[in-house]
Amino acid sequence: MKTIASMMIVAVLAGCGADGAPVRPTANLGLSLGPAGITPTASVGGTSGPVTVSVDL
Repeated sequence: MKTIASMMIVAVLAGCGADGAPVRPTANLGLSLGPAGITPTASVGGTSGPVTVSVDL
């Protein structure tokens, strides 16, 4: 039980930015026009300072 409580406390502190700047979520939706027709595009990620991590879906 103490392990779960410790993990919850760390997760809450990291989520609110108590240990540094919080990670800002990013999202991008769009349409792409090409030889195959109209294709939807999407990406999600996070930004923390100068570092951005993104995943194209």
